[in-house]
Amino acid sequence: MRPKPILFALLSVSACVAPPASPPPPVEKTPAPAPPPRPVPLAADWRDWARTPGDWRYGATPTDTVATYGTATGKPALSMTCNRAARQITLTTAGSTATAMTIRTTSVTRALPGRLTAQTGVWAPIVLQATLPAADPLLDAMAFSRGRFVVEQAGTPPVVLPAWAEVGRVIQDCRS
Repeated sequence: MRPKPILFALLSVSACVAPPASPPPPVEKTPAPAPPPRPVPLAADWRDWARTPGDWRYGATPTDTVATYGTATGKPALSMTCNRAARQITLTTAGSTATAMTIRTTSVTRALPGRLTAQTGVWAPIVLQATLPAADPLLDAMAFSRGRFVVEQAGTPPVVLPAWAEVGRVIQDCRS
């Protein structure tokens, strides 16, 4: 018996299998950017807040003395400048839209009216400044606060500063 031509054709076609297709090239997935770090929730008591990174630096000219707190490469967190002729100390911090800053120490909390000023250089674009007479007791509270004091303004994280010798030195320079 001879195979029927149609059956033979079907069997021979079914035996022909195309080679498997090469797998598609792997898709390179670019990792999604990491989400920005969440701000660390602040403890209920400000004295437990983490200190703002940085150190105090002191400098003097014939007319002024200044203590600046911050990291060596970043924008300063706060500067205290004594104008000896006027016997005034100006507190300067990076500005936001706030027109006041609040100073917290272990013995005093006070809001200070400030003025926003456009700046260039390290403080750009704006700063908030508040000026106090050198004899203001708030300055003593800052210098003698137990370990730290805080500068706050609406719209920015608080600046937690150590009450190191540079603070008292600028105050004393302005009173002498």
